[in-house]
Amino acid sequence: MKPLLDTLRAGTGYLEKHGVEEARLNMEHLLAHVLGCRRLDLYLRFGEALHETDLEKLRGLTKRRAEGEPLQHLLGTVDFLGLELVSDHRALIPRPETEYLCDLLIKRYGKAPPARVLDMATGSGCIGLSLATAWPESQVVLADISEEALDLTRLNTERLGLTRVQILRSDLFEKITGSFDLIVTNLPYIPCGEIPALSREVQRDPILALDGGPDGLDIVRRFLTDAPAHLPPSGWVALEVGHDQGHATAEHAQSLGFHQAEVRADLAGIERFVFAKRPLSE
Repeated sequence: MKPLLDTLRAGTGYLEKHGVEEARLNMEHLLAHVLGCRRLDLYLRFGEALHETDLEKLRGLTKRRAEGEPLQHLLGTVDFLGLELVSDHRALIPRPETEYLCDLLIKRYGKAPPARVLDMATGSGCIGLSLATAWPESQVVLADISEEALDLTRLNTERLGLTRVQILRSDLFEKITGSFDLIVTNLPYIPCGEIPALSREVQRDPILALDGGPDGLDIVRRFLTDAPAHLPPSGWVALEVGHDQGHATAEHAQSLGFHQAEVRADLAGIERFVFAKRPLSE
C-alpha cells in the first residue's frame, strides 16, 4: 500500500491533468474528508497507509472532481462566516465574496442591527442565516422562487437551530408583505450569453441562480423597482452584483430615487457591492 503522501501526490497529478485549479488543495480537502480529520492533520500522517475502503472512496471522489463536480458538493458542506452550511446542486455555492458582503453589513450596523431583515433570493440561506446568527434580536425572512433552494434553506436552518427565521417562496416581492429595515440580495446577474463560457464547476449551479438576462441586470432592475414599497424611510438595500456591474447598478438605483447610493469593493478590489437608501418620495 502507498503512503498517504504518495496517494496525495498521485491524486494531485491526476486532477492537474484534468484541468482542476488548485489541484493539491483539492486533494488535501478530499483526503481529509475521507479520513474524517482536519486538512492540516494530514501533514502529521504522511507516512500512514490508507485502508482499501478509504482508497476506494477517495478514487470515486477524485474522479468526480476531475469531471468538474464542485469540491463543495463533494464535501457536502461549506464554511460561511463560521457556520457549517450544506451545499449541493439545489442552490448557488456560497462564495467568499458573499461572505465578505455579510461581514461588511455586520460591521456597518455595529451594535444597532436592523429590526427586520429580508434576504431575497436566499439560495442556501447563507446570507440570511449568517445575519440571523449575528443579530439574534432581528426578525429575518428568507425568500426564494425555487422550491428546491428553499428545501436546502430549511435544512440549513434546522441544522443551525435558527427556528425563529421565516422562510417563504416568492418571485421577488410577489408574496412579501410588510417593510424591512434592510433588504439584502445576491440575485442572478450573469448575462445569458456568457453562461456557456462559465467554468464547468459554476455550470453545476442552478441556471435559475445564474441567468440575469441579456446584460445580466434584468432581475436587479426588477428588484430595485419593487423594493421601495417594502422599505421604511430609513430602509436600505444591499446587493451583490457582477464584477463590472456595480456602478451601473448604483446609477440605476439613483435614477429610481434611491439616495446615498454607494459602491463597495470586495477583498479583491472588485466593486461589486451596492448599498442604497430608500427613495425620499416613497
